[in-house]
Amino acid sequence: MNANEVRREFEARGVRRVKVGGFDIDGVLRGKYLSLDKFYSAIETDIGFCDVIFGWDIADVLYDNAKVTGWDTGYPDAKAKIDLSTLRMIPWEPGTAAYLLDFATLDGEPHPACPRSLFKRVLARADAMGFKATFAAEFEFFIFKETPESLREKGYRNLTPLSPGMFGYSWLRSGQHQELSHAILDEMEAFDIPIEGFHTETGPGVYEIALRYDDALRMADKAALFKTMLKQLVHRMGLSVTFMAKWNHDLPGSSGHIHQSLWSKTDKCNLFYDESGPHNLSTLALSYLAGQLELMPELTALYAPTINSYKRYVPGVWAPLNATWGIENRTASIRAIPGSMSSTRLEYRQTAADMNPYIAMATVLAAGLYGIEHAKSAPPPSSGDASVSREAITPLPRTLKDATQLLSQSAAARELLGEPFVDHYVRTREWEVRQYERVVTEWELARYFESI
Repeated sequence: MNANEVRREFEARGVRRVKVGGFDIDGVLRGKYLSLDKFYSAIETDIGFCDVIFGWDIADVLYDNAKVTGWDTGYPDAKAKIDLSTLRMIPWEPGTAAYLLDFATLDGEPHPACPRSLFKRVLARADAMGFKATFAAEFEFFIFKETPESLREKGYRNLTPLSPGMFGYSWLRSGQHQELSHAILDEMEAFDIPIEGFHTETGPGVYEIALRYDDALRMADKAALFKTMLKQLVHRMGLSVTFMAKWNHDLPGSSGHIHQSLWSKTDKCNLFYDESGPHNLSTLALSYLAGQLELMPELTALYAPTINSYKRYVPGVWAPLNATWGIENRTASIRAIPGSMSSTRLEYRQTAADMNPYIAMATVLAAGLYGIEHAKSAPPPSSGDASVSREAITPLPRTLKDATQLLSQSAAARELLGEPFVDHYVRTREWEVRQYERVVTEWELARYFESI
């Protein structure tokens, strides 16, 4: 669409304002409102967007080790390209259109720290190999009867959940909160984020959603937008939601799984399906997952990006602890789901709800393509509890510090995702670790203050 076509579209829809935004390295949606005149001009010439969004952390504190921007560059504008294919009307903001941005450097090259641009590069590689990637995402999240103000007043402790008790797959609880349930289903549908499944999980006020599968980039857009949009939706009802991997040590963590399959671009066949293969899995599917298994430890920091991510990696709470796969095995890092031509797929289970969908999906796809290119062979599938330590199975790193060190040493990561992106990402995770190491926790105070 050109500017004139967009004008006609806006007139038909009654658009009075536009909101544009892009995602940073932590998956935070950074954006702004634009007047219609500004938006129309930006269609042809791009817009400036301060590149400080890649020079600070999740709390807007400036990195002291970043190279892509900083005090020495003066935090200039990056170029922001509006992706016109991402048009959405915001149901709860009448007359407001929304678009996603891709960020570029001043010379027009994709910005090395832009997660969406990263995924586009990996998808271009898949396309060159003759593959079309189809993904889906699942998220678990906890909802509370709290506001941003009350969360801070309580220090994020002793929070009131939406509903009490451990009540997984509860028809009752979702019905008791039908106004919220229906709003999530209806408003996400209206925002072009269709939900395929929605139910309570085990824990007070915890729910799980499954987003309907789509082309990989559109799926990443939907998964990333879902988290921000849900926070806005529940806020209107006086509620709050968290996608932390583990918000309470007494409760299960919040997973965030990625379903994936590769399809041929010509005859639209699911290349993971082979009726004569073991468990209906093709040789290509087994090589794809073998690549993911081989690189899983050194890429973990990209899947599990926060200090808190690793609080989920403990025995007995459904979180994978080793580089394993299994047939319909939910204790493994990769669950193979055999089925028909349309449904055979792999579920990547190492990730949690705190993932940056663009980075996690780019990484999982790149690792799978690596397995195909190098004709990797998958080990035998795990049976029983795959999280139990075994001598022949590689354990996964259990802290962000260890995971970041492995990533910094990974030649494969730099080859698959690019040296500039990996260098920047490692620097941001090293910063995150340093911020954590200097904090005195409540646990330390309670344990040592009087007794030591």
